[in-house]
Amino acid sequence: MNSHYTIIIQWSDEDECFVVSFPEWGEFCHTHGDTYEEAFKNAQEVLEMLIESSLADGQPLPEPKTLEKSLK
Repeated sequence: MNSHYTIIIQWSDEDECFVVSFPEWGEFCHTHGDTYEEAFKNAQEVLEMLIESSLADGQPLPEPKTLEKSLK
């Protein structure tokens, strides 16, 4: 599935792992991984589940946030 949703991956000293957040899906939507690669893989899986679940429930998908071109 091709989507344009934001995935933010940040190291957490407190959790000692990479924490992933999905801004379009709300502040409580997170996953994690011990490595950056694992965190990204988990993020892809969670994002697919979020989209599939929303569609199955008949809920609208959040609008993806995209960067505007700053140079013309």
